[in-house]
Amino acid sequence: MGGVRLAFVVSKFNFDITYLMLQRALFHAELLGAEVKVVAKVPGAFEIPAAAAKLLGRDDVDAVVTLGAVIQGETKHDEVIAHQTARKLLDLSVEFRKPISLGIIGPGATRAQAQERIEEYAKRAVEAAVETASKLRKIEGLGKIEGLEEI
Repeated sequence: MGGVRLAFVVSKFNFDITYLMLQRALFHAELLGAEVKVVAKVPGAFEIPAAAAKLLGRDDVDAVVTLGAVIQGETKHDEVIAHQTARKLLDLSVEFRKPISLGIIGPGATRAQAQERIEEYAKRAVEAAVETASKLRKIEGLGKIEGLEEI
């Protein structure tokens, strides 16, 4: 799964959580042999898609890893932010034909729940980006498919 070039987009909102996510994600990318080309820090999760779109347009980026924490508040604002961000990231992934992993904790997460999920979300986001980018490379390299092809 190595050789994948990643860009990270990290929300600075709830940075006590996202900073730790970033550190774990960087370490995990190194373990997987992926190269992190850039780390872009944006104000909040809502701003992640705009940065991701710019990074997806680069030839030296194979996949984008997103990291954020949308903590539950007294209103449904966390749900709006998390759902719209996830939807736009999915749209961008399809548009650019490059994977974007969703390492954004929430909606509905308390601060304590977010802290418990730091390691898991960071690692899974990196693994998803690296594995999907590797699979897309294999799909792109396929010639005419004569029978069942499993990749």
